[in-house]
Amino acid sequence: MGYRILETDDIPAYLSERGHWEDLDDIAVREVSDGNMNRVFLASSADGTRSLAVKQALPWVRVAGPSWPMNPNRADAEARAYEQIAKVAPDEIPAVHGYDSENYTLVMEDMSDLEVLRTLLNEGASYGPHTSARIGELVARLSFATSDFGMPSAERKALIAASVSPELCKITEDVVLSEPYLEHEHNHWHEGVADLAVSFRADAELRTEVAELRHLFMTGAQSLLHGDLHTGSVMVGTRDGAPVVRVFDPEFSFVGPIGFDLGLYWANALVSEERARALGGLTDHADQLRLSWEAFETEFRRLWPARVDTFFDDAYLDRFLRKVWTESLGYAGTEVIRRIIGFAHLTDLTTLEDPVGASRRALLIGRELIVRRRELTDVESVRAVVRVT
Repeated sequence: MGYRILETDDIPAYLSERGHWEDLDDIAVREVSDGNMNRVFLASSADGTRSLAVKQALPWVRVAGPSWPMNPNRADAEARAYEQIAKVAPDEIPAVHGYDSENYTLVMEDMSDLEVLRTLLNEGASYGPHTSARIGELVARLSFATSDFGMPSAERKALIAASVSPELCKITEDVVLSEPYLEHEHNHWHEGVADLAVSFRADAELRTEVAELRHLFMTGAQSLLHGDLHTGSVMVGTRDGAPVVRVFDPEFSFVGPIGFDLGLYWANALVSEERARALGGLTDHADQLRLSWEAFETEFRRLWPARVDTFFDDAYLDRFLRKVWTESLGYAGTEVIRRIIGFAHLTDLTTLEDPVGASRRALLIGRELIVRRRELTDVESVRAVVRVT
């Protein structure tokens, strides 16, 4: 039949055709699309005992329409990422019930009983004791399993080849890792940070350090990444009295530097901290970098004895983890900056009555993380930067 764009009325028959739903008289569908890229529908039974989510990649960016074309095969990358993560951290992603590569459509667990982490934080909630640790563990498991430490060389090469995502990687290379430091039509900012936007574009040291991080992103094929791991890609809540953390939307997944995923999460944690500080509601925000890093390092070290190539010894592991730490800080800085003077901004700041103070602090912290990442050797040194900025 070929690729077709699904509408709300198409979903019942589509689910029936794919073997996911039998009683078409007992199904209600509504569209709940929220992100920039795709359409999402929820199908549920009348009594609410059964529900599914249907996500389709469009041939363009959803919020822009046909004026911004985008290959829908990005859904292939998302399905592949879910498949890999399910092998090592199945409880931290939505259950995937099927992938239709012809229509670039995923049928998944309905997570509408959970909340997007960013939404909760913006409403004044805390992270809670489990969220960041679970994120750190997930990144460790995925990165170890899909690296040269956890995967035989031939399988790794096949994974790298299958995971090439030039179109979406180019978006990151541009929107995150170059455009904010150039005169570009995508960039915009609050007038209260205009002087910093100008100074960052003229900052030769900063641009050179970002260039190094950009080149690493383009060439550092360490492990499979989520590729867009921020607080808007994490859902949290409770089920049967137990805390639940689900990471979703890995369509930017590709094989790249481990520090990129950690850095994006840290950047969003740091920005949420600035929002909480501005509102006088700072709770556990300041502890999230430590919690996620300690969980990542502990889990990576736990997995290390199972490495497939024992030529890499424990001393090399120490060196490797120091390198991941340093690169994560750099990427955290680039994410902070691009979310304030680049193309896509964060509601953490834009919904503040007066976002200038928090935005300026965050920008200056972002710069410090980039240019001083090699000397910021532990969590406390990063916290010192946050305190004095």
